[in-house]
Amino acid sequence: MKLKKTLLAITSLALVCGLAACSGNGKASSQTKAKGDEFTVGFDANFPPYGYKEGGEYVGFDLDLAAEVAKRNGWKLQKRPIDWDSKDMELKSGTIDCIWNGFTMNGREDNYTFSKPYVDNSIVFVTKTDSAIKTTADLKGKTVLVQADSSGLTALQDEKNKDLVASFKEMTQVPDYNNAFMTLQAGAADAVAVDIGVAQYQLEQRGKDKFQIMNPPFHTEQYAIGFKQGNQALRDQVQTTLDEMKKDGTFLNIAKKYQLEKSVIAD
Repeated sequence: MKLKKTLLAITSLALVCGLAACSGNGKASSQTKAKGDEFTVGFDANFPPYGYKEGGEYVGFDLDLAAEVAKRNGWKLQKRPIDWDSKDMELKSGTIDCIWNGFTMNGREDNYTFSKPYVDNSIVFVTKTDSAIKTTADLKGKTVLVQADSSGLTALQDEKNKDLVASFKEMTQVPDYNNAFMTLQAGAADAVAVDIGVAQYQLEQRGKDKFQIMNPPFHTEQYAIGFKQGNQALRDQVQTTLDEMKKDGTFLNIAKKYQLEKSVIAD
C-alpha cells in the first residue's frame, strides 16, 4: 500500500509539472508587452553599422530602430550584447525577447518567428586595393576570413558555393569582422566574406583607398527580427510599430543616418 501511494504521488507530481510546463510554454509563445515593460534586444556588439559600441554607448541601425519601437510602445529598452554563438540559448531561455542585429532569415524560417524582412543584404568579398584578386576565380589557393556563425559563413556553406570554397587554400572563422579587417590589412589573409553594409562601414572607418569590394555579390539574402518560435503576439506588436515608422518616414531617416537607405525595404 505504501508503495502504491508513493507511485501515485510521483505520478501526480509529474502530471502537475507537465501541465505547468505546457502552460508556461503556451504563455511564452503568446507573450505581449504592456506599457512600462522591459523589451530586451539581443545583438552582436561588433557588427557595425547594425550594432556596435561608440563613445561608451551601444548604437547602430538596428538598435536605433529598436529604441524607437520601444519608445512608441512605452517599453523600457534593454540592449543586451550577446555571444552570437549563444543567441539561440539566450532567446529560448527568455533572457532576450528577440534577436535584432543583421539577422538573416533565409533558411531559418522554421526555427524562429520572424518579422517581415526589412533589409535586402548582399554578401561580398573584400580585398586590399593593391590585390590582384578581382573575381571569385582569383580566390583559388587564397585564405578567406569570415565571422563565425555569420551570414557570410552561411553563404559560404550554401551548396551552390561548395566548389568556390573548395578552391580556397583555407577558410578561417574569426570572432568578429573588426578582427577580420585588421588581419586582412596586415596581409595575413587575402579576402574577407562579409555583409555589404558591414563592408561599406569598415571601408568608411579604415579608408576606402585601402580596400576594394568585389562585384557582383556572390550571395543575396534578407534580414528580419527573430523572435522565439511561436511568439506571434510580440512579433505582431513590433511589426505594427515598424510599419507605422515606415509610413511616417522615421524608418528611412534612421537608415540614412547609417547610409543604408539603398539596402532597406522601406515599403
